[in-house]
Amino acid sequence: MKITYDSDLIKVMNLFESLTNARIKDCLIDEERYVFIVEDQDVGKAIGKKGVNIRKLEGLLKKKIKIVGFAEDVKTFIKHLIFPIEAEIEENEHIISLKSRDTKSRGILIGRNARNLKSLKEIVKRHFQFEDIKVI
Repeated sequence: MKITYDSDLIKVMNLFESLTNARIKDCLIDEERYVFIVEDQDVGKAIGKKGVNIRKLEGLLKKKIKIVGFAEDVKTFIKHLIFPIEAEIEENEHIISLKSRDTKSRGILIGRNARNLKSLKEIVKRHFQFEDIKVI
């Protein structure tokens, strides 16, 4: 799948890279936040000491920021995306299942009107081939 960006998002990505010196792999925007996917070894650099880079970016962009380390393995990548929530991740015939430990975690994974689950599917689909993600 080819990823395309509009000029506004490219400006945001350039701002992020110049502020953090972290190599960005992808960037998405939804209603309430920007999700920056960076090389796994650059996560600390992107966050900054005591979260200083995140606070600066949130002030400049007027939205929440989430920084995620990219992983070549889909299970590890999903683990990074849903952190700090812990779930068992299984992959069977291109269907990924997330098993949460309790109903609160399950609710957070799905989100109101399944917003969090849709966002998760959208992000993962940009980098990996699969049919669906289900929360059990």
